[in-house]
Amino acid sequence: MWTTKEGIESWWGPEGFQVEVHKLELRTGGELLYAMSAIAPDQVDFLMKAGMPLVQESRLRFTEIDPPRHLVYRQLADFIPGVEEYEVETTVDLEGGPDRTRMVVTTDVMHDERWTELAVMGWESQLGKLAKVLSAKHG
Repeated sequence: MWTTKEGIESWWGPEGFQVEVHKLELRTGGELLYAMSAIAPDQVDFLMKAGMPLVQESRLRFTEIDPPRHLVYRQLADFIPGVEEYEVETTVDLEGGPDRTRMVVTTDVMHDERWTELAVMGWESQLGKLAKVLSAKHG
């Protein structure tokens, strides 16, 4: 789900968004390039009111990969109106066995409290999508 175009496209991005992966180089120093598009009316409305594009091209760079348990990447936050771009680091750790896996996602705080709250809400939504996809595959 983290390592293939199809896997990422099946769950990446909060509810109301879809993702199309353009490039995936799963190696230290490699990149993930994707476009995230707002497709639900609430998300379209939010982005329009915030003066943000409905399609956001994103690039992240893998800084650590230790398959199948550990992944770290840095992503440029360059989409926030009036805020100078900066990098956000995210770490993903997986542990468990064949019947159950525990995933811990740790990410940097954003430039202010409100954007950090929005980032947390986005991760919660996106991880909810991942849980649905995994349930459908194994349910």
